[in-house]
Amino acid sequence: MRLGQLVGWLGFFVFFGAMVNVSAKENAGAENLTPYLVQPGDVLDIMVWKEEQLQKEVMVRPDGFLSFPLAGEVMVQGKSFTQIQKMLTERLNAFIPDSVVTVSSKQLLSNKIFVVGKVNRPGEYPLVRVTDVTQALAIAGGLSSFADPSEIKILRRDARGVQQALLFRYGDIEDGNDLKQNILLQSGDSVVVP
Repeated sequence: MRLGQLVGWLGFFVFFGAMVNVSAKENAGAENLTPYLVQPGDVLDIMVWKEEQLQKEVMVRPDGFLSFPLAGEVMVQGKSFTQIQKMLTERLNAFIPDSVVTVSSKQLLSNKIFVVGKVNRPGEYPLVRVTDVTQALAIAGGLSSFADPSEIKILRRDARGVQQALLFRYGDIEDGNDLKQNILLQSGDSVVVP
C-alpha cells in the first residue's frame, strides 16, 4: 500500500470515528428527555398490526379516557405512548393473541404554553419542541417597553393540581448569571410578564 493511500485511509477512520462520537453524544442527550404524556384533547393514531378494523384515529376525552374496540374505556391521561401501547396490547391479547399495537400522535392539541401580560404578542402557543422561558418570550414577540423584567413568573401545576410560581429575572439571564432559572417549559405552563 502506498503512503498516499495509507494517509487517505487514516483520514477516513479519524473522520468516521469523530462522526460516531458526535452521534453517540446526540443519542445520549435524547435518552435524558422526558417522554410526552398524553392529555385530554390529544388525537392519537392507534393501529393493530394485520387488523384493518382496528386502525383508528381516537381523541382523548376531557375525562382522560379513550374508547377503543375490544379494549373498552382506557385511562390514558398522563401516560406515555409506550405505556398506552402496553395497556392496549394487554387488553387486546384476550381477543387477538400476540397482538402488536402501535400508538402515535396525530395532533397534540393539549400541548400548549401561555405567555400573558406585557409582551408584544400574548397568547397560547403550541409546544412543538423543547422550549425554555427565554425562547417562549421570543415566540411572544419579546417584552413590551412597559414590562418589569425582574418579576416574570412561570405558573405551573403539579400532578395534584397545586399551582406554584417560579420567579424568572430576565436581567440575570441577559448578564449570563443564574442561568438555571431559564427552565424548560411544560405543557400547561403560563409565563406571566407584569
